[in-house]
Amino acid sequence: MSPFGALREQLLGAATAFADAPSALPGILSGLVDDVDRALREELEIFPVCHHSPASALAMVRRLREKQPRVIYLELCEDLQPLLDELRNCRLPVALQAFASEIDGFPPHWGPLSVVAPITEASAEYQAIAYALDTPGVELVLVDRSADHVFQWLPREPVESAESAEPAAADDADGVAVHGEEAALHGDAVGVEIGDLRPRFAELEEHLLHHGKVRHWSEWWDQYVEQPLAGADYDTYRQVMVLIGSLFRRLGPDGGDRLARDEDRERYMWTRMREHLAASDADPSQCLYVCGAFHAASRVEQFGLAAEAPAYDISPRTATRWLYGLIPSSHSAIEAQFALASGSVSIAAATWTKAVARHGVTPYQLEGQKGARKRPGRVRPAAPVPQGPVTDRLSGFLANPPALDGLDEAELLGWCVDIVRLARRNGYLASTADAIAVFETSILLAGLRNRARPTPYDFQDAAVTCIEKDVVPGRRDVRRLCEILLGGDRIGEVGYRALPPLAQDVYDRLKPLGLDLEKRTQQRALLNLDADPELVPCSHLLWMLRYLLPEDAVRPIMGARRLGERPIQESWDLAIGRHQRSIIELGYEGVTVEQVLEQRLRRTVWAPEATAAVALAAVEDAILYLGSRRFTDELGGRAVELLAAERTVDDAPDVLRRIRRLLAHYRATEPVLPAWCEAFVTTGYAHYCTLLPTAFVDEEAGVRQVAAMLGFLSSMESLALALGCDRAQLELAVRQSHPEAPAKVALLWAAQFRLGLLAQAELRSRCDELLDNPLVVPAFPLYLSGFVQALEPVPALAPFVVEVMSKAFARLPDAVLLPWLPKLITTLRDQAHELVPVLVREAGRTFPAALSSVDTWVPPWSARETPKAVAGPVPGVAGPVADLLAGHPVACDAVAVLLGCEAGWQPTGHLADGPEHREVADLLVRHPEAADAVAGLLAGRSASGR
Repeated sequence: MSPFGALREQLLGAATAFADAPSALPGILSGLVDDVDRALREELEIFPVCHHSPASALAMVRRLREKQPRVIYLELCEDLQPLLDELRNCRLPVALQAFASEIDGFPPHWGPLSVVAPITEASAEYQAIAYALDTPGVELVLVDRSADHVFQWLPREPVESAESAEPAAADDADGVAVHGEEAALHGDAVGVEIGDLRPRFAELEEHLLHHGKVRHWSEWWDQYVEQPLAGADYDTYRQVMVLIGSLFRRLGPDGGDRLARDEDRERYMWTRMREHLAASDADPSQCLYVCGAFHAASRVEQFGLAAEAPAYDISPRTATRWLYGLIPSSHSAIEAQFALASGSVSIAAATWTKAVARHGVTPYQLEGQKGARKRPGRVRPAAPVPQGPVTDRLSGFLANPPALDGLDEAELLGWCVDIVRLARRNGYLASTADAIAVFETSILLAGLRNRARPTPYDFQDAAVTCIEKDVVPGRRDVRRLCEILLGGDRIGEVGYRALPPLAQDVYDRLKPLGLDLEKRTQQRALLNLDADPELVPCSHLLWMLRYLLPEDAVRPIMGARRLGERPIQESWDLAIGRHQRSIIELGYEGVTVEQVLEQRLRRTVWAPEATAAVALAAVEDAILYLGSRRFTDELGGRAVELLAAERTVDDAPDVLRRIRRLLAHYRATEPVLPAWCEAFVTTGYAHYCTLLPTAFVDEEAGVRQVAAMLGFLSSMESLALALGCDRAQLELAVRQSHPEAPAKVALLWAAQFRLGLLAQAELRSRCDELLDNPLVVPAFPLYLSGFVQALEPVPALAPFVVEVMSKAFARLPDAVLLPWLPKLITTLRDQAHELVPVLVREAGRTFPAALSSVDTWVPPWSARETPKAVAGPVPGVAGPVADLLAGHPVACDAVAVLLGCEAGWQPTGHLADGPEHREVADLLVRHPEAADAVAGLLAGRSASGR
């Protein structure tokens, strides 16, 4: 006969008397009792828990000392078991993590995959782990589905929404946004926790919060479950927890993916436990099954060792390569990931510490645990206490109000004094009067909420009401100060021995810096690389970490890493201890930092969205950080492939800037250019020549992009022609271009001038005609913007651009000029900031340097005289030029042979000396070496028969 028969009859009678629809309510109430009865009659003892619950941890400690089980089955991912022994090398809280970056069998947009299971000291699972690992002869078996199955069972999004889809939240957790640095320690991992006890029926939770006079679920749980069960005996605790799990299960939404996954987990765990019992011949009476209270009230057909249902068919794991490790966790990270109220885990930790001291319980802790409190000594295990017959404890617990503690004035006074002191340190104008007000308000709020003593949540509300007025003077508000006071956000740390090889290698290689890298504070590292050459490897590693880690983990204050530069001194701000999780996850990708960097660069350039500019950036990073010629050539070859496959010119400015920098680097450091550089230049020359006519008329191609294309073609022309390209291809592309946009028309004119298809006099005449045409004047600033962008491909146009801009400022009306000036400034700043110095230098050479000369200054384009036509044939050329040519006839003969001219030398005549001839003569007189070098080069070519 069931011991809960009387309770069942009582509940059914109440349902019949008070319910409007008694047909549904009696079934629910009797089902609750049946679930409790079923769980307690099971041969394998079930221990229901709630995650991070001090009451569960206290009950676990008591039960372990009484029962001393030989086998503990724990609801935790079975593939995380090898990590458990490493917990002794860590400071709690930490999280067990399964990580996968190489995905096979899951949607690609889910990657990287990450599963975390946080562990705190005030949790029942940690007490079970510590007992099992430090007690000889005890076996700990994790029976929950593997990390691979966690993602196998998540719902798949449709293909059309794959780009925006993310993996669903954890099976036992509600995914929430993570705020703050400490709260982000878990990243975007899927969380797995034991014993999520929260109503899945929104109306039920709202009803409980309203009638419980609390703000959030964590406060309700602390008030109505934690406090009453903290001092309860084991049988009462067990029955109440199963009852709560059954209540939330039966009042949850029918069906749904989440409930189906929960039931599959229960089938999975019971199948694993039966398999282990059959293989080990363990006595079920000496075993303990630790699971969430929700799963303790399971109704699946595989429930129980005596179930006759067939074993659950467990699907095989995918080919995804999973890596395992420990990452630091924190109270706020647990709260954020599992939708708990801010400060609830810290309050639970403080409650655990107080309960341990009050009830005289000696909790279990792993030997050598970092940061653990010292215990008075190992407690000798007592003889196991056999479990007695099951008796009804629910009736008394539900019928009688809990014995609440009275007001602890000393504790409350201490809180009030400390919060005022903490508030003054953070800028609040708090005083003793505020401490008294907080004390009285806490008692008042507790009375209004039918509580015998103020809870930490009452104290928080009272402190906010009395201290925080209208503004927050510092970074922390009063509620956050209360959380710090009541327990603080404890942050865990993974010990050196528990780190992956890459993380250990990072710590070892940075030892010469003389800093304690395990500290979470920001530290300054000063490196004098000339005086201390042994710090050069540290500098190299820091720059690689700067590339791989979050921005504020390794931040350079002084020094830079650029091609062709060697730093002398560097200064760094290091917060490696604060970003230990990121370093640990690097260890999942490779054994060394160099290997991880190489993999990321290779993955970047072979990504579907990779472009030639991205590949060139990867080449530059490979030169700076890795120095591997083989790998650099591989990335460069990929850049050539990407450039040839591009059909747009959006990245042309970036491509031009990067290839110029790389060519300058190789010319300064290598005897010859790499083969990929030559292939990139020839491919780019042909590619941009092909796209040039289309880009000129394409509305989506900007002026900056077309100017960058022309800049590539003009600056790479000599190298491309030397490598076998044909200049006629560029001339044809320019002749086939017919733009209509004013800025692009100006670019085309500049390109024609660069190729000799348009004289500067004709170009000047066209601009003057535009300024004289009243219909074109409003659009003239657009032409001028094109000429400014043309300085990229034709830097020799700088004097002409200054001339045109000066004419525009002098002749354009204010209605046209003033609206255009801000646009010109922003365009130059955003797109062509490197061209501004060119214009400034040319303007400095053109305009007078002294203010007194402005009145008499005449613009050179106004003073320029039109050269007079020379009547009749010119008999010859005289002056220094003639003397130079006569002094080096071999050079002229070689040029004549190349051009196929057969005419001989003719006597030189004299042409009237003009300013242009005098300038040329002065130039040749000052620099005779250049003329001699040209003559020698041409003579050599003539002698070789070219």
